[in-house]
Amino acid sequence: MSKGPKVLLVVVALAAAAGLALFWWQRVPPEPTAALQPAAPASASRAAPEPAIAYPIEPPAAQTPLQAADIGAALTELLGRKAVLSFFQVDEFPRRFVATVDNLGRAHAPALLWPVNPMGGRFTVEEQDGATVIAADNSSRYTPFVLLAETVDIHRAVDLYVRMYPLLQRAYEELGYPKRYFNDRLIAVIDQLLATPVREKPIKLELTDVKGPIPSERPWVRYQFADPELESLSAGQKILLRVGPVNGRRLKAKLAEIREELVQRGTKR
Repeated sequence: MSKGPKVLLVVVALAAAAGLALFWWQRVPPEPTAALQPAAPASASRAAPEPAIAYPIEPPAAQTPLQAADIGAALTELLGRKAVLSFFQVDEFPRRFVATVDNLGRAHAPALLWPVNPMGGRFTVEEQDGATVIAADNSSRYTPFVLLAETVDIHRAVDLYVRMYPLLQRAYEELGYPKRYFNDRLIAVIDQLLATPVREKPIKLELTDVKGPIPSERPWVRYQFADPELESLSAGQKILLRVGPVNGRRLKAKLAEIREELVQRGTKR
């Protein structure tokens, strides 16, 4: 696999990992098939003052910005047709990318918005000392993806991100943030992910208390963290906890490298 496009895997690594870690078993109500929309109302964003840009990104004059129509071809050229068809959601790719990054910093990151296909597999739990915890071998399902993320050539990866940046900024504005700068949001989300607490011991879970007038046809089997502090974390931080402490540290290390490269690009204007 060519290293250039792998930034797309690392920046949304947590979104792809969430496909393995979703706390849904058996019969689960489908997520709404609404259009790609931000979590915050557009009207609220427009009413806010325009903030100063903290981490500017400008494509070098020698690089040609990527056009939307060329994204599929560019990914196919670098990754191969089979990899693109099996892994990426090329349609509305910039919108999916910015929506996923933004949502990783919020309470929910709907899988329907991801720019990648969620990997298969089922989240597993086990009983330990009378409590339900994430199964010890659950983290092994993430290892291939983490190994892939660790092969990224960060310099070349950010080159690709910079070429795509005009499309990403436009998509971010169209999602309802006309006065916000996407690269600032990306770095803010990375900082939040890097601040995720570490839990070396098995994490306790509890069944989600589902309320509503219509009873479930089967016992509800969606889990949440038993610790209120962990349950209050963002979607991206919860994913880092679900992949296990070892994988979490490895993903954090790669995200820190991406952050450093992005900041350096901004200071070289």
